[in-house]
Amino acid sequence: MGRLLKKKDPGKKKTKQSDTSDSGAVPVKSNIADAQRRPPAFLKKSVPAAKAAAKRDPNFIQKSIQFLREVKIELMKVTWPSRKQTMGSTAVVIVLVMIVSLFLGLVDFSLSNLIRVVLQ
Repeated sequence: MGRLLKKKDPGKKKTKQSDTSDSGAVPVKSNIADAQRRPPAFLKKSVPAAKAAAKRDPNFIQKSIQFLREVKIELMKVTWPSRKQTMGSTAVVIVLVMIVSLFLGLVDFSLSNLIRVVLQ
């Protein structure tokens, strides 16, 4: 079962901040500044396996707690059926299961008798 997705508000639009001045100049992307903030991939130090495993455990626990909080919030949003609706739906399901089982039983019985007659 996947993670629950948050519903997006259709009236809410994302706005991008642009680096435009009052003169109406074209916005300038700051790729140089981004490159200076992030170290290159080859400079990253590798973490030993034991430290990596120890580091993942609290993260896993935090993710589990966050997931359970989201589940609680989503369950508060659910519109639960009344007792009368639940009993009615249950009765319909039970009746339909009985009808289908009787139909399949009759078909099975008749086909088995037909095969017996053909084979004798």
